[in-house]
Amino acid sequence: MSQDQPRRRRGDQQQEPIKYGDVFRMSGDVADQTVAPRDAALMQSAETTVMGQTQRGGPAATMQSAADRNVRAGFVGHGQASDVAVNQGVAITETDLPGGRIITESVAGRVVGQYVEPAPVVEAAAAGVDVRQTAITIGEALEAAIHTAGNKPVDQSDAAAIRAAETRATGVDIIMPGGLAAAALSAATFNQGLTRDEDKVKLNDILTDATAKLPADKPATREDAEGVTSAEIRNNPNMTTHPGGVAASISAAARLNEGAGAVC
Repeated sequence: MSQDQPRRRRGDQQQEPIKYGDVFRMSGDVADQTVAPRDAALMQSAETTVMGQTQRGGPAATMQSAADRNVRAGFVGHGQASDVAVNQGVAITETDLPGGRIITESVAGRVVGQYVEPAPVVEAAAAGVDVRQTAITIGEALEAAIHTAGNKPVDQSDAAAIRAAETRATGVDIIMPGGLAAAALSAATFNQGLTRDEDKVKLNDILTDATAKLPADKPATREDAEGVTSAEIRNNPNMTTHPGGVAASISAAARLNEGAGAVC
């Protein structure tokens, strides 16, 4: 932590500080960090800057609640920040897509929240976009995942999700030589033999220019999202999807398409 730890008050019922891994789906060093008041304040400021206000039930509110409890229990002091917030920061990124945008919130590069925000019809019309005809394709959604999880080392769950996405985009249920699925499966196998993340093949190495690498493409639908999500979960030992990953990006695109009436 960035300041001296305060003493715990006698009689506190909370036995352990609330850490990031307790309130968000993550693992590793960041998950073991205690949520502190300045962390929450930084995320609140970021949400207000990007979205006009803090989001009810969003990451900033979750962090504030956890930090308040940690302060009351004496694990952190007012104005204290965690090492990850000080050294690596909190961030909100916007990924613009036809018909809307995906807003992703992260702490030290780990995704803690994601929103899908359709473009207002008036704004879209002013920009010359026909929201009834605009649809985000599977290829575009795969490329969007680079902005939220591009530095993630490719594993078997990513490869399975990319294969499912390629199959749904092309309508061909085979691994095409030189295709996205083939590259993802090769990367996942290669990464299994390495220990250092910096040496591993990342998602951005596979998904850059995904639309150009697909021999065919189609608008992302709810059924596509369900298929990709199922593939990612089945091949993850924890039986979950990666926040901001391949399945999350396809799902976000499908929701935007449905909201804009671009797909049935």
